[in-house]
Amino acid sequence: MLKRVTKTGFAALMLASGISLLGLSAGPARADALADIMKAKVIKIAVPQDFAPFGSAGLDLKPQGYDIDMANLIGKALGVKVELIAVTSANRIPYLQTHKADLVISSLGKNAERAKVIDFSAAYAPFFSAVYSVKGKDAGITKLADLSGKTVGAARGTIEEQALSATAPKDATIKRFEDNSATIAAFVSGQIDLVATGNTVAAVIAKQNPARTPEMKFLIKDSPCYVGMNKNEPALMAKVNSIIADAKKAGEIEKLSEKWLKQPLPPGF
Repeated sequence: MLKRVTKTGFAALMLASGISLLGLSAGPARADALADIMKAKVIKIAVPQDFAPFGSAGLDLKPQGYDIDMANLIGKALGVKVELIAVTSANRIPYLQTHKADLVISSLGKNAERAKVIDFSAAYAPFFSAVYSVKGKDAGITKLADLSGKTVGAARGTIEEQALSATAPKDATIKRFEDNSATIAAFVSGQIDLVATGNTVAAVIAKQNPARTPEMKFLIKDSPCYVGMNKNEPALMAKVNSIIADAKKAGEIEKLSEKWLKQPLPPGF
């Protein structure tokens, strides 16, 4: 027959066995990711492998791009070695959650679903859709209403084409192309002087034909990039945000935008 043990008796039994009730309920202490990084003198950063100009393989097969430069900037500021881990859009957050990476710097946008499972730093890179013209032309176009009577190109089915279809002036002509490649070819060849596209596509145009470098006229949708990290890492969050703030102040983020996106940072970034 089992003997009934009261709460008081249970506590006395645990203490007699040398086991602390407080220690039993508290569980193991949470690790500090920043402290672990500084102790190891290595930071593991997930970066894109096939999304130029944020990250791709160069001619020497080494990773290059905006996100790679940003990863190295953070590593240098911390004074630790950077271990780059190539990821895809699908596996970048799982790599973070399983601690295969300390940070994700992979053109990562912020949304409500992602915010449930990871935390985000301050924005470090602009990622947006806009209407562009050839640099130095169409100075009078600064807003949607200014497209009245104009022809603007866009890739069919993109958020830019959908936004123009819904909001452009009725007398604006939207010239739709089947994909980004066709849209780029039309702009580079001079078939169109106005194009609605993403800033990464604009960077490709500028690289292919510097004489027709796109210049942003106005923003359609803003979705900047953030550094992703695991939840509840206040020390790491504060340090990364401090590094980003210092880099902005020193003009290093501006240089990255000019180098890889072929555009200055948008106003207020």
